Amino acid sequence: MSRHSNSGHSVDTRRDGQASPGGTSHAERVFRVQTAFAELGGLSHGPGELAKVTGLDDSAVHRILQSGVYQGTFVRVGRGQYQLGLAAAQLGLHALARGPEGDAGHAALQELRTATDGGLAFLYMLAPFGGAQRQCIDMAVGDSDLVELGMTPRDVLSVTRSLRTGASGRTILAYLPRSLQDRVIAERVPEEAGPGVYVDDDALIASLADVRDRGYALGQQECMAGWNSCAAPIMWDDSIMGAVLLLKPMQEMPVAPPEVVDATKTAAARLSRLASGPWPSSAVQYA
Repeated sequence: MSRHSNSGHSVDTRRDGQASPGGTSHAERVFRVQTAFAELGGLSHGPGELAKVTGLDDSAVHRILQSGVYQGTFVRVGRGQYQLGLAAAQLGLHALARGPEGDAGHAALQELRTATDGGLAFLYMLAPFGGAQRQCIDMAVGDSDLVELGMTPRDVLSVTRSLRTGASGRTILAYLPRSLQDRVIAERVPEEAGPGVYVDDDALIASLADVRDRGYALGQQECMAGWNSCAAPIMWDDSIMGAVLLLKPMQEMPVAPPEVVDATKTAAARLSRLASGPWPSSAVQYA
């Protein structure tokens, strides 16, 4: 690839002499490499294959891949072979949940709310920063006033929460490596947790095995008093990405019935499929 311009400004050109599509910033190049994986399909690819699709030099693609390995955007799976990493999948899911086109992720939460007669549906993801914690990135709560329910918008949308608290936290925790589980279990129980939170570490560890066996978690006033819950994992290949959480008042749902469990698992499975499929065009805004 060469850079030249009669006006003195730099312009990227491909090896065939044509101008490269789009911008020339580092973010643009990284995004081209990311989307090349989806275009090529298959399990893994090398810098040469990706360079042909992106129009970038082999050396530039190699540098992007090397840098991305440390950030979790790419994973090295063999000599000269790479796959998209978990961080890339999270970008795609964020776009599905929040993007202006389709809103397929949010639609899954809305359908869960409808299927559970007005339950409150939340999408939690592993937080990108701050260690092993979770963060709510989307919700379907209808006309409910979160403040009256004891949940401030800051708590729900932007504050990372302990994974040892609540059905969604334990669902994510159940699929993390043991080293991360031990770190979370060593944390203090958050003061704002509900009366049903797991205080005993052995009971918490036993609950994680139960979550893996069942494929979902049930919470009895774990996050806050008066609310019961059901959560199911969102997976990307064998990696945990987050969880779908369904909340209902304890009086309405003393125990989650099979139809609530099935609806929650269905929503989580749908989001898992969306995360592993081709990226939506709206994902570009998060590159």
